[in-house]
Amino acid sequence: MANTYVCTGFPGYLASNIVEELFFEGYPVDKIYLIHLPEMEGLAEQRVAELAKEIYVDRQKIELVSGDITKPELGLDPSLRAKLERETTHFFHLAALYDLAVSLTKAWRVNVQGTREVNQWLRSFLKLQRYLYFSSAYVSGKREGKIYEDELTHQEGFKNHYEYTKYEAEKLVASEKEHLPITIIRPGIVVGHSRTGETLKFDGPYFVLNMLDRFRTLPVIPQFGKGEAKVNLVPQDYVIKASIYLVHIQKSEGKTYHLTDPDPYTAREIYQLFSDIYLNRRPKLNLPGTVANQGLQIRSIRKKLGIQKEAMDYFLTQSEYDSTEAQNDLQGSSITCPDLTSYVQTLIDYYGRHKHDQRKHTSLL
Repeated sequence: MANTYVCTGFPGYLASNIVEELFFEGYPVDKIYLIHLPEMEGLAEQRVAELAKEIYVDRQKIELVSGDITKPELGLDPSLRAKLERETTHFFHLAALYDLAVSLTKAWRVNVQGTREVNQWLRSFLKLQRYLYFSSAYVSGKREGKIYEDELTHQEGFKNHYEYTKYEAEKLVASEKEHLPITIIRPGIVVGHSRTGETLKFDGPYFVLNMLDRFRTLPVIPQFGKGEAKVNLVPQDYVIKASIYLVHIQKSEGKTYHLTDPDPYTAREIYQLFSDIYLNRRPKLNLPGTVANQGLQIRSIRKKLGIQKEAMDYFLTQSEYDSTEAQNDLQGSSITCPDLTSYVQTLIDYYGRHKHDQRKHTSLL
């Protein structure tokens, strides 16, 4: 029997790729409803047109829906809302503000209040088989050491408002497990596609490439601090494929999964790898980490280097994400997280081709 899917967060990158993957893998699709903000209608229509160019995507099974997750019942037309409540089998909640520098007010409204409204609405669904919530491995905040998939609550604080609001949102979702068939996904730091390198934004580890790009004329490439913290990077295609597989198996109900690299590299190893491939040069000048931290407090330096200051915390926090549950339940699917060295050249090649496209760069405040 075919499924009816609803995705929030369209035409965002994750939602777009989930739609493509559902068709590509041949999941039985009756209809896919894509919820977008009213002001995003033009972009949403453009993205659907792009998806429809793929021969395996059935445009007739995709319907755009104008809505807003921060409003009761997402502000949907009553007749359509009732239809979704009767027919939806799988709901993917992807809409969120992902910016590490976002203000608390904006992040709370979308990430927390929006999730509260989604949760409340889903209680009215009659045929819901699975509610997939996209969280983040970094709801762990400032916790260090080994972090397990069944752990959430802590008092260690957070590096930014994004982490804090995703944490509060995940708590809301987890509290609904008695009422809704929930699966929670916690990705690591999502980078581009492992085969194409494609990504929506050059953020996270791409800030390192921005900086190296500015360093290319220096006689010596510097590196900062000891770089001992492990940085958990995962390609977006692994996250998408694993999420879709897990949402369709019965044993994933009620579980939380770390979609993280089981064998991540340290910050220094990543920096050296990027420098070797992008500049064909090995960093030699070792500078204290405090130099970088102090410099990034100055807006003009951040803009010159192309780095968001909040991103540096992810290269310093000594956290390791256990993904045993995810690896166990993905067994038999052939879906595994590839080693960074197997696709890093692809990521860097894509960056090199698109680094002058300002739409792909994050605002540096």
